[in-house]
Amino acid sequence: MIIVCQKPLKKLKISGIALFPFIFICKPEDKKNKVLINHEKIHLRQQIEMLIIFFYLFYIIEYYYWVFKLKNPYQAYKRISFEREAYANELNLNYLKKRKFWNFRKYL
Repeated sequence: MIIVCQKPLKKLKISGIALFPFIFICKPEDKKNKVLINHEKIHLRQQIEMLIIFFYLFYIIEYYYWVFKLKNPYQAYKRISFEREAYANELNLNYLKKRKFWNFRKYL
């Protein structure tokens, strides 16, 4: 389910976020943005595979590891394995049909 949630997401300066089982997006017109929705659907699959709570724990741990190492929050975000998989495959709208279980491990 896609939910438009403008004010909180604008403050975070993000276009969308997947919080199982929802995809929250900032702009109503982004409901038609297939690349953004595909990116967030990849995150939903990752969350399911890691039983949701472990996804969030690993995401936070990995983020802070990279912040500590790189001293740059944006670069740390881009180095998270979950984000690397999602960005690398967001243009492939058939990716989830062929994606292997725990495929994010290739991006560690």
